[in-house]
Amino acid sequence: MGPPGETALEMARRHVVEAEIRVLRQRALVSRLDPAGGRVAEMARRLLADFQSDLAAHRAHLARVAPPPQG
Repeated sequence: MGPPGETALEMARRHVVEAEIRVLRQRALVSRLDPAGGRVAEMARRLLADFQSDLAAHRAHLARVAPPPQG
């Protein structure tokens, strides 16, 4: 849960940042596990794909709630 009084735009931005961090951490984990292969590495890759999908959804939401660019 975000801070009290957080706007929809602030929340969308926070969600994108948090999702980006999750993807980066999971990529690092996958790179460590991939050489060994196996079930754990496969699960890590699947989870990375899920996190990437979540990130795309958060970015799409941010694009919907962000004000149009000026100019």
